[in-house]
Amino acid sequence: RRVHGGKSCVGTMSQQAKLVLYSYWRSSCSWRVRAVLALKGLEYEYRAVNLIKSGGEQHSPEYLALNPNRTVPTLLVDDTPIGQSHGIIEFLEETFPSPPLLPQDPIKRAQIRQICFAIGSDIQPIQNLRVLNQVASLVKDDPDTTKQLWAQHWIRLGFEAVEKLLETTSGKYCFGDEITLADVYIPPQVFNATRFKLDMSQFPIISRIEANLREHPAFQRAHPSQQPDAQ
Repeated sequence: RRVHGGKSCVGTMSQQAKLVLYSYWRSSCSWRVRAVLALKGLEYEYRAVNLIKSGGEQHSPEYLALNPNRTVPTLLVDDTPIGQSHGIIEFLEETFPSPPLLPQDPIKRAQIRQICFAIGSDIQPIQNLRVLNQVASLVKDDPDTTKQLWAQHWIRLGFEAVEKLLETTSGKYCFGDEITLADVYIPPQVFNATRFKLDMSQFPIISRIEANLREHPAFQRAHPSQQPDAQ
């Protein structure tokens, strides 16, 4: 367990709330939430959930009581668990609005969410751990190569759409020169693309944004290598 420093967790809530994040160091969904927590300067306790050890601690009775979906992250707000990364992110944005990660303009908010879900719904779930394991179980020969090719296909297909969308919106970051919720989805998915040996040179805008975000202190704190359960 580790407490990540920041301002007190008051935001727009009537009283201070204790935040506990159940996370796995390399989980894309956990990474997004850590980035938002860091951007907003929120203090929270980190509790590691090892998705690999002994078949996965996400299947334990203790964790199932918090999150019956057997996934990370889970954010415990006082005694109330919240699952699903985007639900957690929206909660944090609504409850701790400073600094804002969504603009006031409803069209721009919808465009930002379009990027979020293009990655968070259309790309990442198809190449997460349990899907890759199921794909590998269906083939007899060379399951590791099968997993890599499967992941490459879906990341490439999704990134082609995201790259096209960013042609008209991007500046230093996804939407101009201010960080928004869309940006927290970029580093984890680029990390996965690299992990599965996808050629990122075909996505210059995504690559440029990821490189800029890599220099930001909040994204450095959220990086998997900086987590207490990093391997």
